[in-house]
This record gives sequence, C-alpha cells and structure tokens, in this order.
Amino acid sequence: AGSQLREIFDKINNLLSGKPVQTGGRTVSVTQHPQGLDFVYYKLAEKFVNQGEEEVTSHRDAAFTIAVVASGIWEMHPRVGDLFLAHLHKKCPYAVPFYPALKKGTSMEEYQRMLGYQVIDSKVEEQDRFLKRMSGLIRLYAALIQVRWPYGNKQGAPHPHGLRYGWRWLAQMLNMEPLADVTATVLYDFLEVCGNALMKQYQEQFWKMMVLIREQYMPRMEEITSSDQMGSFMRLKQFVEACIQVKNMPLPKGALQSSFWRS
Repeated sequence: AGSQLREIFDKINNLLSGKPVQTGGRTVSVTQHPQGLDFVYYKLAEKFVNQGEEEVTSHRDAAFTIAVVASGIWEMHPRVGDLFLAHLHKKCPYAVPFYPALKKGTSMEEYQRMLGYQVIDSKVEEQDRFLKRMSGLIRLYAALIQVRWPYGNKQGAPHPHGLRYGWRWLAQMLNMEPLADVTATVLYDFLEVCGNALMKQYQEQFWKMMVLIREQYMPRMEEITSSDQMGSFMRLKQFVEACIQVKNMPLPKGALQSSFWRS
C-alpha cells in the first residue's frame, strides 16, 4: 500500500539525514561512526540492486514500488544514485549497456563473472536462472528512470536519472551487435516496462526506433539465435510486431496509479 511505502521511505530518509531510527529493537544513527553515512549509502544502494535481482525476478510487478522509493532517495541523496548505478552495472553490464570482451589473460571463470553470471565453487549458474536475474535488474532500471517520488521537496526539478537515459540506453543497445539469448531478453523486458513512457515522451521518434528494431535489428538477432534459444527471441518479435500494428505500447503491469497513494 502507498501508506506502507511512505513509512519505508521516511525511515530510510531519516536514517540518511542523520536522525536516530528504530530498527531491530534498538536505535541507530549514521552519526555514531565517522564513516557511518558512507557505509549506509553503499549498503543501501546495494540493497536496492539486490531487490531487483531477488524480488523483481520472482514478482515482476514489484519493480515499480522498489523503483519509486529508490528514485525518491536518489533525488534527496544523490550519492545513493551514483552507488546504485555502480552496483547495478557490476551485476548487470547490460544495464550500461556493455558486452564485456574476453581479454587475453582473463580466466574463463573471471570472464563469466564479468558477464554477470554467478560462479560458486567454479560452477557457473544455469542460463535460465542467469537470464531471470538479468531480467529483474533491467526491469528495476526501466521502472526507475520513469517514476518520481510524489512527496519530494524538489517538485519541478528534473528527474535525477530520467527517461533520456532510457532513450540513450535503447539507442546504444541497437548500435551494438546482439548477443544470443541475452539481447532478446533484456530488450523485451526494457520495452515492456519502459516502452509506454518512452512512447509518450518521444512519439514519432520512438516509432521510428521500433520499426528499426523490427526491420533491421531483429534479422541480425535471428541470425545468431540457435533453435533452443528461440523462446526469448519470439517473445520479443511478437511483442514488437503487436505494438507496431496498433501503434501503442501497453501500460506496464505494476505501474503505480494515483489511487495507489491513497491506499
């Protein structure tokens, strides 16, 4: 509910503002240690990213509720935003977007980690689990760039990391050679969550981009996609074609309506 989200936001904001906060039966304050605030900035940004990886992966609609709190905290405490991006890019280079290349002297295990795979005891996680985590992280990012905390004290100020970053992400993505499986997955998640907001903001330019995806980018993706990876490609293809046909991007599931804040 909106009221619960406000309580969570206020508690985090109070902690970062140096006020004492009750947690786990005791009172804590960032002023209790010289590096207290830096530590909390770092851990909080990490927690937001972890929620993309854990919560959004299993409950896709949760992206917006987590994102709106993160966006509001970012607005009030810009350092959290810088650290959020750092944690996000380390876990999910596709949020940059960036495809790390295998360099001479880099071990395969280290390279898998750079690509975002979890490697535990030299065992690389399964592709399906990896793609689900990347989906969760991209969905959180796609939600964050379009939402504002409605009770911020900086009304009228630009979003600290708004839709223009989403437009830039999409343009950069389409300038890169696609990767099998990964590109289709993250592009679909990004468009499903952020397409409606980008359509409203960029209008005709957005539809030119969508046609470019269908006419030029999809054939390049299809070329590198093997038969057992066709699922994510077909899902993206059908979504893009359906949206172009009706010239509309659906409102994403979980998007916060004004009525939410009255709950």
